[in-house]
Parts: sequence; structure tokens; C-alpha cells
Amino acid sequence: MAVEDPYLWLEDVTGEQALDWVRERNAETVADLTGGTGFEPLRARIREVLDADDRIPYVRRRGEYLYNFWQDAAHPRGLWRRTTLAEYRGERPDWELLLDVDALAEAEDENWVWQGAAVLRPGYTLALIELSRGGADATVVREFDLERREFVEDGFTLPEAKSQVGWIDRDRIYVGTDFGPGSLTSSGYPRVVKEWRRGTPLAEAETVYEGKPEDVAVTGFHDPTEGYQRDFVTRAIDFYRSERYLRTPGGDLQDFQRLDVPEDADASAYREWLLIRTRSPWQVGGTEYPAGALLAARFDEYLAGSRELTVVFEPDAHTSLESYVWTRNHLLLGTLSDVKTELRVLTPGDDGWRSAPLAGGLGMSTAEIIDTDPDHSDEYLLNSSGYTEPATLTYGHVGGAPEVLKKAPAFFDGAGISVTQYFATSKDGTRIPYFVVRPANAEGGPVLLTGYGGFEISLTPSYSGVIGRGWLARGGGYVVANIRGGGEYGPEWHTQATKAGRHLVYEDFAAVAADLAARGIAAPERLGIMGGSNGGLLMGVMLTRYPELFGAIVSQVPLLDMRRYHKLLAGASWMAEYGDPDEPDEWAYIGEYSPYHHISRIDGVRSGQEYPPSLFVTSTRDDRVHPAHARKMVARMREFGHTVRYHENIEGGHGAAADNEQLAFKWALVFEFLWTRLSR
Repeated sequence: MAVEDPYLWLEDVTGEQALDWVRERNAETVADLTGGTGFEPLRARIREVLDADDRIPYVRRRGEYLYNFWQDAAHPRGLWRRTTLAEYRGERPDWELLLDVDALAEAEDENWVWQGAAVLRPGYTLALIELSRGGADATVVREFDLERREFVEDGFTLPEAKSQVGWIDRDRIYVGTDFGPGSLTSSGYPRVVKEWRRGTPLAEAETVYEGKPEDVAVTGFHDPTEGYQRDFVTRAIDFYRSERYLRTPGGDLQDFQRLDVPEDADASAYREWLLIRTRSPWQVGGTEYPAGALLAARFDEYLAGSRELTVVFEPDAHTSLESYVWTRNHLLLGTLSDVKTELRVLTPGDDGWRSAPLAGGLGMSTAEIIDTDPDHSDEYLLNSSGYTEPATLTYGHVGGAPEVLKKAPAFFDGAGISVTQYFATSKDGTRIPYFVVRPANAEGGPVLLTGYGGFEISLTPSYSGVIGRGWLARGGGYVVANIRGGGEYGPEWHTQATKAGRHLVYEDFAAVAADLAARGIAAPERLGIMGGSNGGLLMGVMLTRYPELFGAIVSQVPLLDMRRYHKLLAGASWMAEYGDPDEPDEWAYIGEYSPYHHISRIDGVRSGQEYPPSLFVTSTRDDRVHPAHARKMVARMREFGHTVRYHENIEGGHGAAADNEQLAFKWALVFEFLWTRLSR
């Protein structure tokens, strides 16, 4: 018989009793961590990084303009602006201001947080802007005129919801939103996609497709590429499986042809090509394609029944496909070889696909293509950085010499800081890579280890001024673990650690911690760990199952109550990752690690050892991972006699901060907590 959860009242996000509890915990944490002489200078140093005027203003091309969203001390909510490539090449570009979010928030008395904009293609004269209150995933959608630089009166507008919108043409959009009872999935995302015509009420929008309540979401998409205009609907069955449909040209709204590809594969169309990235082995005719391969076919021929597939990338034991993107005439691939980046250019032709390097030999740095202009040219924007190398933004055309556009400033002195890759051996014998970033004066001092281990997300070497100033510059070591559950070695590195295999994530991370101790890099009492979201769950498991390995733990916006996670906000969408707790066979393995259910009383922890000091950080406005996970965990730990700190920001969504001021304060809390606990 299940025991009633005594802290269910903390799931009432804005309930007065729950918020009173939050205020008390916040006051304790602020008093404990901000009173020393070092906190305010630390916060100020981090804020300087976040607000620095000489940061790279990253851009996306939309037609003739490069668009940028910028936040600094004078504009904490941010400016949406644009410029030309010629201007951008200069040290101080002349930016055309499109929207001042701070001014809008003040005028409307709202705590608006920018969540992005979809610009009409082609034409680039209109945009659908998304704004959230306090940084939540739910947004308000408003149409914006880019020529007049103002919102369109009586334009496309949606109230706050987890909406999904996209242009068809200037007078029609695809819209999925909260249309009323039954229109959302159990995960809280749109179950119905409609075609909405300008000048008509939303209630009259015509239904294009309806998914099932247990699906994750349904979306509609229009590809306006000249000569290859197509419309697609995607039904996300779970987080990794989807059905994709092509709307029949000239047919009724609900006439579709399903793309015959595996449900767990990623499929995309560009001009005459169909690309398929496999997530599991796929048998086609007499050929089996491995998981993690990228295949190409002629789109129209494939729909007509041909199964002539070309392997344009095949993984091996060390190399995986991380990303791919089209230019006008080429396909650019980003690959990882033992978590080190290589970039290649693939070119289709009458004699097959030619392959050549775009950038290789990057060592302990990561490079990624952040934008291309496939409608018009073979240009690309390439961003590269490493743990001690600030970012460089490069502009190039395939086949031409690249041009450095911008270089980020150095926020800490990288001289004398070494970057080394090691491999730990997990419980089952698997080699687990990890990077150690270590200042020359770090021996015997605090070391911070981080990891994620989920959703096929890779952690690759990159520059962080916040980590550099807040941690490395003080003499702390920094370690990044590339554990299973991520995508560092392709989809199977992830899938073997889902559901019943979840224990591998935690065994891998524990193996890295033990390896750090064995190499003399970090003794347990000097080793702190930090992770957020799924990484926050990882921290909770380390706390309750491996407390002897660590000296301090920070868990941010975490999942922790794995018995009820699927009933809280977007949790149901992650059952393909963790399993269904309502199924006894699946709860059997979920319950083995659910942190909330493995908190021991202070006199009952394994071998009589207490938990290391811990800090939980979350946000009231996080409408993805419910703040009750952290609230209930801390309440139960306090009940059982543990010393634990908690901080909940009222804004910020899943990032736990809505602007740079809040973000700097959060990071200062985290670093102050870790440093003081690990330096004793």
C-alpha cells in the first residue's frame, strides 16, 4: 500500500502556504551565502561577463539582414535588432532597433521575457514574436511588422499558452495552442494543428490534424523553398518517435501521405533530397543500416516507392554525427571523434556524394555551424571555442577562404590552465571520457564536476566566462563527464541508458568521481558536483546513492520525485526516457534510483555517513520541470535531519533566471556555496 506523500501541498506552485515556505528557505540561504565579504565582488565579476559590451553579438541571417537579440546592463530584458553584413564586419555596427523588450514591459506593466521570433520566409517583412511572463515556456504570440517596426494591429495574436506557430504565407499560419478542453496532450502541448487565415477568428481556423491525448505534441510546418514548396505535419508519439506526413498538394486540408521512415529516425527534406538519420538499426531490402547513420534519397522517388539510399555518414566506435545543415549546394556535417569536433562538406553530384574537410584538427575545442543561407548562397557562420579559448565567429563560403568576423574577449587568464582528456572505467567495463580543466595552482584545492547524461545531449568543450571567473580564476579545477545517456558516441550511447538501463548513467558518473580520486586530481572532500534539469536528477541520485564520493552537491531545476514526475507539467513527455511509474515493471527500476524516495534519516545513511552539504536551486516560473521536485526534496531532507540549502527565483523559467542580474546572483550563490564547503 502506497504511503501518502506528506509534501503534496508544495506542488501548489503559487499557493500561499507553499510560497511562505519558499520565502523562509530563500531567506536562510541568502543569509548564509551572501553575508561574507567575497559574495558581492563575485556577483559583480560574473555580472560583468554577462553584460560585457564586447561579447560577440551572435546573428541569424533572414534575407538581407542579420538579426540579433542583445541583453546588457542597460537593457536587461533585451533588444531585438538587425544590421547588414557590411555593417556587422565593423567594430561597432549600426544596428536598426526593432523591439525594446524593457520598454515594452514597462509600458504594459508585464515582466516580459523574450522567447524568439519566426520571420516570414521569403519576403522577411513579418514576424511572429513570442514573449513569456517571467521566462516560462508558455508564451504570448504577437505578429510584428518588420518594415514599420511595430506590432500589427488586428494581426495574428495568441494568449499565453505553450503554442506552436509557423508561417505558411503572409495571410496564413499553422497554429497549435490551447483551443479549449481536449486540445492539449497529457504533456501540455498542442494535440491539434490548424490552419488560421488572416482576418478570421481563431475559432474558425480549420483543423489540419489531430493527434492522440497521450502523444507529446502535433506540429505543422511549411517549407517555402522556391520550386519545392511542401507542407508537413509531425505527430510526436513520444520524445523519440514520430510520424511524419506530407500534405497532398491541391488536396483537402486533411489529405496526407505518410513518410515511410522509422518512427525513431530523424527525417528532413531539402529541395530534391530526403535525409534520414537512424536512431536504431534499420533493415531496408537486403541492407541493414546502423544506428547513427545519415542516409540520403531523392525525395520524390522515395515517396514513389524507391528505396535507393546513399550512406553519407556511417559511425564507428569512436566517431558520431553531432549535427548537419544545408547551404544552397552543400551539406555540412559536424562529427565528434572521442568528443572532439570535425567538420566536413558533402556535395551531391551526378557521380555521387563528394566529401571534403571544412575544419578539422580542432583538438580540445568545439566548432559548430550556427547559421547558413540555403535559399541564396553557400555561406556559413562558424562558432568555435574551447575551455580556455574564447569564442571566434567565422564567416565563409564553401570552397573559399574563411573570414574571422568577431572574437570574444577573454574573461579570465587562460595561461597555465591545462586541458586534458581522461577515461574512467564504469562498472560494466565501458570507457567513459571526461575533460579536466585545471589551473596550475589547483592541486589539492576544490574541483567541480558536472554532467548531464540524458536525451542524447552531448557536452563538448566550450568557453564559459562565468565558469572561468567564478571558479577557475579562484584556483578551482573543472571537470566535464561525457557519461552515457548523452550523444557523444551517437544514439546508442544514449539508448542503452534509457528506462531500465538508467543505472548506467549513475554508474558512469560515480566511476568518473572515483577515477578523479584515484588519479589524485580530487579527493572526495574536495570534489563538488553540479547539474541541472536531467542533470539535477543526476545530482539527486549521487546525493542519495553515492554520498561518500562528494564534498558538496548543487542540483538546479531538477527532477527528483520520479513517482509523480509524469503528472507534473511536461513530465509525461519524458516517459520514453525514464519509463512509466504507473507500470509496476517500470516503477521497479525507476524506484531503484528516485532520489525523493531514497532519502535516509541522518542516522540511517549507508555506513552511518551523512549526506554532503547540498544546495537546490529552481524557479517558481519553471513550467517545464515543476519546482515541487526541489521543494519536496528539501522539505523531506530537513525532516530527516539533513543540513540543506534552497533558493527559488520567482522568475526565470527552466533557466532559473529571467535576466542577467538574476543570473549573476544565482551563479554567485552556487559558486559561494561550493567554494566555502569544499575549502574547509
